[in-house]
Amino acid sequence: MSAELATRPAQTSAWQMYRAMVGIGVLCGLLIVTVYQVTLPVIEHNKAEALQAAIFRVLPDASSSATFALLESGGFEAVEGGDSGAPVVYAGYGDDQRLVGLAVEAQGMGYQDVIRLIYGYSFADEAIIGVQVLESKETPGLGDKIETDPAFLQNFERLDVSLVEDRTALANPIVPVKQGEKSHPWEVDGITGATISSVAIADILNDSAQYWVPRLQQSLGDFGREG
Repeated sequence: MSAELATRPAQTSAWQMYRAMVGIGVLCGLLIVTVYQVTLPVIEHNKAEALQAAIFRVLPDASSSATFALLESGGFEAVEGGDSGAPVVYAGYGDDQRLVGLAVEAQGMGYQDVIRLIYGYSFADEAIIGVQVLESKETPGLGDKIETDPAFLQNFERLDVSLVEDRTALANPIVPVKQGEKSHPWEVDGITGATISSVAIADILNDSAQYWVPRLQQSLGDFGREG
């Protein structure tokens, strides 16, 4: 009997500790959810502003933009925001309200993690005319040169993505080459010391352009404003 009584305080103490740990865990969970719910609108607002700024960086002649969703029929329809559930592109318009180009988001694997970017497409030039990295975890000082290296960024001032005669595919794939060896307008001159990251950008752009450019050209009239 005395041995049984001696074990009760230890059992009670363990139960109290367990309840306290559970209570703390629940409280922490509630705090995390509350903070997430409170900060989510701010985060989404900041992301939307950053995306809007990136659109104008890759379409430098644009002063306004509109979002268009890709329809199952293959055409495009203007939508409010980007929550339509369908893939979207962003049309840029100049001060005279003429269509100057489209901004397209794309992503793929880099050296460290997924690289997200947006690029500008010019109908008139049939070329990519600007690239902006939206998200990257590439190695500081090496891989992140894809965002800062002037010579590398020159690749995207007019990167050829013209189509074959029937407008169904790129005439030439976008391909990476070693630094200093670029000889064609559809090649991407790489970065010494950041080869994997620069090759990743070329591959991301090629995969995206192969999919989007024929669709964009075939539906040019959908974007309006004298498209």
